[in-house]
Amino acid sequence: MATRKNSTDDPLAPLTLAVGQEDLLLDRAVQQVVAAARASDPDTDVRDLTSDQLQPGTLAELTSPSLFAERKVVIVRNAQDLSADSVKDVKAYLGDPVEEITLVLLHAGGAKGKGLLDAARKAGAREVACPKTTKPAERLSFVRSEFRALGRSATPEACQALVDAIGSDLRELASAVSQLVADVEGTIDEAVVARYYTGRAEASSFTVADRAVEGRAAEALEALRWSLSTGVAPVLITSALAQGVRAIGKLSSARGGRPADLARELGMPPWKIDRVRQQMRGWTPDGVALALRAVADADAGVKGGGDDPEYALEKAVVAVARAARSGRQR
Repeated sequence: MATRKNSTDDPLAPLTLAVGQEDLLLDRAVQQVVAAARASDPDTDVRDLTSDQLQPGTLAELTSPSLFAERKVVIVRNAQDLSADSVKDVKAYLGDPVEEITLVLLHAGGAKGKGLLDAARKAGAREVACPKTTKPAERLSFVRSEFRALGRSATPEACQALVDAIGSDLRELASAVSQLVADVEGTIDEAVVARYYTGRAEASSFTVADRAVEGRAAEALEALRWSLSTGVAPVLITSALAQGVRAIGKLSSARGGRPADLARELGMPPWKIDRVRQQMRGWTPDGVALALRAVADADAGVKGGGDDPEYALEKAVVAVARAARSGRQR
């Protein structure tokens, strides 16, 4: 989620710097400034420009004093791609900003255009971080924050189910949260998510993995076939299987303790500790080793080492499910 980088929290500060590559968060940073400006003055003039539209001299023209002292928001997207002359114009403006004008710079971060980034920060910009969410835990945190922002409660299992069902697109996740909040009263739980997103949730590679590590072979195979029929990449399924089995192995070898302590030790969120504890019943160290070997073989098979990726996946799912029951058969 977007986060503040300094103590300035006024959307109408002379300069807002939104840094990152997550489009939804960048758009929200812009929307917050525009909404605040229009709340102050409904006639606010908004100019939204791409880097190639901000030619040398354009910024001076847009920020020239007005006879009517109108409020204005000037947005510059992909500021890291500005020409050298346009960067000079922006830096000059930063040294002498115009009252009633808010400049919003959207910058991808990184080395390209770093001089402008540094100059904006030195000028005391209000900064909003908009990093790309690349990790499942980050998407889970995003979903939780969306529910909180809308004043609603959702169980940890519901949040995870929504991430599993929707995937990595933050716009889709935000839209799904909004739909659930609008349509459902009370706490949103896993059953509600399943009811709304049946099919998508079943197609999730993580659903395949969850059923397999729980020893539910028939359900895991059903989820696998659904996944493949709806276009889920086989490599995502082997990755999810590997993550599921490794989590079992990590927790089974960890020292006992509270979920929060184990979460820090193992690098897992506390809710996942509880879920993996339930899934690990019936697992043995030998079972973990056998399952990891089966998943590794399947991974090689789906990456070109075999003639039938679907068979390789089915074989791995069955092997993992059998390993999950190995301790119960003694």
